[in-house]
Amino acid sequence: MCTVQKRTDRVMYARNQQYKYSREPVTGGQPITVEQAKALRLAVFGACDTPPRGEWFRTGLVFRDPEKELSYGLRARRNGTRGMLSAIQGYILKHLLFTGCGSSCLKPSKQQQLDALSRSLTTILWKTGENKQVVICLPQEKSYVSHSLNYFQDNVTEKLHLFELTNVEDLEIFIKRYLHLFQDDPGPGSLLLLYSAVLTRGLSKTMSDLMEEKSYLISNAEEGSICIVTLLLTGRATPNLHNGIINIGDEHHYAIPHYGVLARSEVGLLVHYEETATPAQITQIPGSRLKTPSYPIWVVCAKGHYGVLFNTNRELLRNHLAERRFPLTYYSCSGTENYATVDTRTHHNTGGCRSSRANASDDVNNTNPQLLLIECLIHTKWEGASVQWTGVTNAMN
Repeated sequence: MCTVQKRTDRVMYARNQQYKYSREPVTGGQPITVEQAKALRLAVFGACDTPPRGEWFRTGLVFRDPEKELSYGLRARRNGTRGMLSAIQGYILKHLLFTGCGSSCLKPSKQQQLDALSRSLTTILWKTGENKQVVICLPQEKSYVSHSLNYFQDNVTEKLHLFELTNVEDLEIFIKRYLHLFQDDPGPGSLLLLYSAVLTRGLSKTMSDLMEEKSYLISNAEEGSICIVTLLLTGRATPNLHNGIINIGDEHHYAIPHYGVLARSEVGLLVHYEETATPAQITQIPGSRLKTPSYPIWVVCAKGHYGVLFNTNRELLRNHLAERRFPLTYYSCSGTENYATVDTRTHHNTGGCRSSRANASDDVNNTNPQLLLIECLIHTKWEGASVQWTGVTNAMN
């Protein structure tokens, strides 16, 4: 009882102190070894003897100006980090809307922004560590791996200190203390989180999740690999989005188990493929555990472009009556918010996205090709529903 009370006191103290978000220098931890640095670079970038993709070293987790339109949103350039930032954005919306003060938190103060971000990172890493242990990577000044033919220094990986935490309250306090390192812009905040998630999951488990030999997390996809998104949403870096385990094989090969999503996700995922799904894509179609998450928030991927769909009513996915006619908001980290009304009472025989485009409603945005793709994504969840786009807000900062 005494131990529980002490932990509670530490958490309440951290939440109530303004200095928790100061630029405190990093102290402690274990310096990264040469073997760990090389293995980490191989797992994430696929090589350790060449320069890694630069956007991961200059993309921090940065909000828009507080107490304004879209101030709940992270900024994200159109590069390989956007998928990951969209996943973080989903958790930020969860904390603002459903553990904060509801829809009024969509114009959060600076303090509310920081609280939502720190709690989101805590949730992501604790889930990845299976609610047992988390490894956080933070950089210091000293380099522990020399530049050589076998290792190309990137000025971050070789300077990491590793911190192990086995209690979620201590993890939250730790992240609050060093949140500025994730927010520096330009800075490696996105990479620090990805490294932390990989080490928390475990290098061998992460590589096993990917299922392919010689594969690695950061792909050539313009806005990032789906495996990075699933790592943050489900705790496993799987390319398979179906429910549970599917054994795939034929008369010439033994059936191989493909592990998909093993539990209902808090934040969902919707994916749209332009072409008809091939047999190889069957496991890449989201199952109900992603389509019907615990909260009405979905990371969406339309032809490789990421964003977030959300509704502010927690009952949307609990009461079928709430799904008759409801609003959805589509947020892109580029700084655009589009509003739609979805009506499932009148079902159209769309026959897929082509007919959906032909039957697009006469609204102000019906010529926007990206929004037509988002309609296709909405139809993967609410097949045949009417979707009307009713407005748009663009960030001023």
